[in-house]
Amino acid sequence: MKTIKALIVDDEAAARDVLNNLLLRITSSIEVIGTAHDVPDAVSKINSLKPDVVFLDVQMPNYAGYEIVNFFDEINFEIVFVTAYDQYAIKAFELSAIDYLVKPINRLRLKEAIEKLEQKVTQKDVIENYEVLLESLKGKDLGKMVISELGGKHIIQLKDIIAIEAKGAYSHLYFENGKPLLVSKNLKHFESTLPENSVFFRSHKSWIINLEHIEQLVKSKGEIQMTNNIQARLSKYRIPDFQEVTVGLNL
Repeated sequence: MKTIKALIVDDEAAARDVLNNLLLRITSSIEVIGTAHDVPDAVSKINSLKPDVVFLDVQMPNYAGYEIVNFFDEINFEIVFVTAYDQYAIKAFELSAIDYLVKPINRLRLKEAIEKLEQKVTQKDVIENYEVLLESLKGKDLGKMVISELGGKHIIQLKDIIAIEAKGAYSHLYFENGKPLLVSKNLKHFESTLPENSVFFRSHKSWIINLEHIEQLVKSKGEIQMTNNIQARLSKYRIPDFQEVTVGLNL
């Protein structure tokens, strides 16, 4: 297997050392070829050392780690963010399909990140993912989701999703405009990554619906008529919660 060249970026020397030592103990497939103490230093090292992956601290002086996207026309290296950020930022990372580690770094989670890196070492043209992340974190607007599939990458406006239906280990995403999209993520993934206190509601074991796209409730059948003639399901166990979140919708 090809050795993965890594750069560690953190403003704290102790944190750089901890991650370096963890990588040495956990894997022989990653070679740390350098370290940097802030974003400008990282940009210089990336240009000169050409790493395959950058382990990038999020909270640093002058520039946040995720702002590194502003320094490159093309991101041709993988990024694993290392963060002590709050749950809001974690949600932004998840929606943007970007790998991240939470401080203090868990060894099992680091192993999982390494396994992902070994599967796709240098993915080209991924700057859109980081732009979505940058927009989310700066504007506090979790309005987009990045989904990567074999057929390509999709940047999706959350407001355009009518509903998500479980299809075993896969999910069908239904949109206001366009064909349904089958993705290799289960419904639990979307339930955990969609923003909390949003317009999305888990109405059934097989359905997540967008409350703004409801047209009619057929309570006797346990059905919810959505826009675009999509028939979602409502579990009898979810009726009280559904009634609570749809107060004022005159269903």
